[in-house]
Amino acid sequence: MEKPGITLERKDGARTVVRRANRLLGALSARDFEVLQPHLELVDLPRGKVLFEPGDDVVTTYFPCHRTMVSLLIVTRDGREVEAATVGREGAIGGIVSEGHKPAFGRAVMQIGGQALAIPTSHLEAAKTGSPRFADLFSRYADALLAQMMQSVACNALHRTEERCARWLLATHDRAGDNIIQLTQESLAEMLGVQRTTVTAVTGVLQDRGLIRTHRGRVEVLDRPGLERAACECYRAVEDHFVRLLPEVAD
Repeated sequence: MEKPGITLERKDGARTVVRRANRLLGALSARDFEVLQPHLELVDLPRGKVLFEPGDDVVTTYFPCHRTMVSLLIVTRDGREVEAATVGREGAIGGIVSEGHKPAFGRAVMQIGGQALAIPTSHLEAAKTGSPRFADLFSRYADALLAQMMQSVACNALHRTEERCARWLLATHDRAGDNIIQLTQESLAEMLGVQRTTVTAVTGVLQDRGLIRTHRGRVEVLDRPGLERAACECYRAVEDHFVRLLPEVAD
């Protein structure tokens, strides 16, 4: 049976239809989705927008749609940051692992701008309480998100920057749904927690191997299988775990 579409009215009065734009929402039963639908709002989130900072009260949960992608960053006292998790149309961000408890521990920033479905976190928590099936789906997703964060710890500590870069490009390629990834070297350096000069050298190596082509403000994936071979084991470990936990959400 086809999952329900999403019909929302924006604040400016224009009606927008988003159909299966977020796979986590698409995995809900029609009945469970109907509980959320009145509280969902379609929002435009430009690249670079911060959804929440460390210490902020998390009052809104975001479901990225289509190619929209959010990075969850850990920020150090001196202002440095490194990515802990990437969230796209397969999931949600904001009060997921903590089940609505606050405050936020990391910074959530838009990596690829676009649309998302936003809902007050309190309504999401109420829906979990009212449906064991709903609660189970989001519990499994929280486990998958936590696993991604845990794998990032090992990846950042143990693997070479070239491998980590390939892994990040693969994860972004999955969510972007396009061989062209809108990405600056400065942003990539921030995600990997390295200097921009390091990213320049690493992407140069990947380009020389014919795996990617770099342009101003974007990266083009040329050889996906080759990029997978260049990546560390973390990419496949995270993806395989997600499929085992959430087969109804995975591509």
